Amino acid sequence: MENKQHFKLAVIPGDGIGEEVIQEGLRVVDHLSKTSNKFTFESDYFPWGCEYYLEHGKMMDEDGLERIKDHDAIYFGAVGYPTVPDHISLWGLRLAICQGFDQWANIRPVEFLPGVEGKLNHPEKEKLNWVLVRENTEGEYSGIGGRNFAGRGPGKEVAVQSSVFTEEGCERVIRHAFDLAMKRDRKKVTSVTKSNAQQYGMVLWDEVFKRVSRDYPEVETDQWLVDAMAARFVLHPEELEVVVASNLHADILSDLGSALAGSLGIAPSANIHLDGGFPSMFESVHGSAPDIAGQGIANPIGTIGSAALMLEHLGLKQEADLINEAIRATTKDGILTADIGGTSSTREVTDAIISHISSKYANV
Repeated sequence: MENKQHFKLAVIPGDGIGEEVIQEGLRVVDHLSKTSNKFTFESDYFPWGCEYYLEHGKMMDEDGLERIKDHDAIYFGAVGYPTVPDHISLWGLRLAICQGFDQWANIRPVEFLPGVEGKLNHPEKEKLNWVLVRENTEGEYSGIGGRNFAGRGPGKEVAVQSSVFTEEGCERVIRHAFDLAMKRDRKKVTSVTKSNAQQYGMVLWDEVFKRVSRDYPEVETDQWLVDAMAARFVLHPEELEVVVASNLHADILSDLGSALAGSLGIAPSANIHLDGGFPSMFESVHGSAPDIAGQGIANPIGTIGSAALMLEHLGLKQEADLINEAIRATTKDGILTADIGGTSSTREVTDAIISHISSKYANV
């Protein structure tokens, strides 16, 4: 087939189960590339993570961003290990990439897969699906502050941690949420803040949301405080469609949504840069889970779903849809890892997903 697209991926397996689930995701992408005959790809591996930190004193190479900036996408496993403090592993690798490449929107879909026992008592669980749009480069994770008052004496130290909200940062992520809503059957955006208590940054967010919403008259809107929104995730999930929130609030709410759907292991995500010049990064929501690493029982669905988000971002929507259909068919067949009540191995789940993809093409 002429005019095949070729993509260059920067692959960062990271720590714990990261290596295992990344390999499964790449198996699916490789199978699709050969079956669809529409694209090819190559993978450059980067051994960054906590083991790298313990050996080199840093989470990634000094010129790491320069080495991966010309790739078409970044495929990321997980980061974290008990012997490395979490703030070092997070700021040294994942946040360094997100902020360094201005990946300002973190997209986290929540879907109740067939055959997966969710933790939500709702009469139509399998019809529920919504997406969290998370501001990804500023807000509560701006990294501004310090511990500068230790001189006050033992037990008197003061730590200052500041959130930063810019009008530009708020507007671009809120506008992206509205653009996503325009592509869905139900056009609705819900904004989440805590502006009653945080009267500066989050009041700015509220004002920008109100202003941007006027450009989308066909989109329904509502606004909730984050504590009330957490309750709404449980009590009225049918009211959710596109939810946009700050870095911290969307981080917490997306984990809640994935847990309600059955497991963080099934949750994909995308760290998106849409302004040109930098690659976007795709990763599952779950952590590195070092307690189960190497046992072959890690759930690959979140990482494979992240590969679907990656392919869609690269313009291969049909292939992305095919992965998601294969995931749903696999869970419906009861082929599940232990975290969602099954007995299948990591590889067996991926084999089933690949089999469903092959069957789809055989019937075309």
